[in-house]
Amino acid sequence: MTLTCELLQPEVREAIRAESWRELREVLRALDAPDIAEILQALGPDEAVVAFRVLPRDIGGDVFAEFPTEFQEGMIGQLGTGRMARVLESMSADDRASVLDELPPEVAQRLLEAMSAENRLATQQILNYPEQSVGRLMTPEVLRIRPEWTAADAIDHVRKHGRDAETINYLFVVDERGRLIDEVHLRRLLLAPPNTPVGNLSDSRYVRLSATDDQEEAVRTFQRYGRAALPVVDSTGVLLGIVTHDDIAEVAEEEATEDIQKLGGVEALDESYVATSLGIMLRKRAPWLAVLFVMQTITVGVLDHFEHSLAQAAILVTFIPLIISSGGNSGTQAASLLIRALALQELGPKDWLTVLRRELLTGLALGTVLGVMAVLMVMSLDAAGVATSDHAGRVGFAVGTAIVGIVLWGVVLGSMLPLLLKRLGLDPAAMSSPLVATLMDVSGLLIYFTVAVTLLKGSVL
Repeated sequence: MTLTCELLQPEVREAIRAESWRELREVLRALDAPDIAEILQALGPDEAVVAFRVLPRDIGGDVFAEFPTEFQEGMIGQLGTGRMARVLESMSADDRASVLDELPPEVAQRLLEAMSAENRLATQQILNYPEQSVGRLMTPEVLRIRPEWTAADAIDHVRKHGRDAETINYLFVVDERGRLIDEVHLRRLLLAPPNTPVGNLSDSRYVRLSATDDQEEAVRTFQRYGRAALPVVDSTGVLLGIVTHDDIAEVAEEEATEDIQKLGGVEALDESYVATSLGIMLRKRAPWLAVLFVMQTITVGVLDHFEHSLAQAAILVTFIPLIISSGGNSGTQAASLLIRALALQELGPKDWLTVLRRELLTGLALGTVLGVMAVLMVMSLDAAGVATSDHAGRVGFAVGTAIVGIVLWGVVLGSMLPLLLKRLGLDPAAMSSPLVATLMDVSGLLIYFTVAVTLLKGSVL
């Protein structure tokens, strides 16, 4: 909890106990919605409901949108469907749809039925778009103007309807059928002579999104053009609404969180880490761990195959952790870089040859550095009496040479696997890193023992 919220929480509790509703309202109204939501979540359920009731409806909607899903469900149960429907109606259509989308279907349906026909229709139109599409993010509250209007007409329109719009920075020019023609910044209208036609202020240069576009595409478009809001159109070009930067920022955070979780071999969590139950956490994490555990049994086969050699040169076992870490780390490193590059569309599967050349050079350089370090480490350990051998130089050379090969193979596998998965239509983030680490454990040992047996035959072995 932030320091401000910690300091105000006792004052809020005291106002509730003293039933000083006016004082309570004034304290809460002085805060931003995220801070109010944080304070209410820290209160007991009964106190939170009381505090929420004193909020003005417009503020209550913003605060409710900040609550996690479980807390929202609890508030709905205590406040009742009718009261909560009024709170939701005070929210923008996209925020309202977002809240309903997270609630259980039966609860969402009750709230929808309790809304006015206009708000219910606007909400259902957004919910009808596919999940993860731009249509789920857009708000229909947008200022539309006509090209034949004058600058004065457009400014009067802003005065009359701007209060209900999501943003007034940009006004969108539409034809008689509602199709998007252009956009005009409010500043141009304010600086133009009052009788200047809007059409004369247009240059037909604008960026737009389609309602059926994937939300990740919207994130990339916002990043490319640095806009605060972008118009959303249907397949015929009709202006449906806008998407704002705050919605896109939330999507970008969700996508980044999902990718990071998948990189660790965890199916993306639907809620925060703290709010996720033990059962769901096990269901998200156990499958990949089980698959990787089974795959690791191949390592047992590799060790069994070289059992005779290990019996003759037990010192080779000492450096197995070094081998496993070098291969897994180099492979995971390459996989992480490629997964991010794919997510940012810096490259694609067709660029595999360029990536391969680059990683071969990188792997050779990294492997050489680590290989030299391995030789020095083996010699140092022998001198310190930790891992002694009558042939420390030969063992060091074998370990160092093996590490060069393992790192080289690790970066190739780590870079090519994400491209292959992408080419097959699979999610590289969900599979690459854990799979690379496991495959490198198996193949790294195979490379290590093969190189060691070849180089040490006739001396140590």
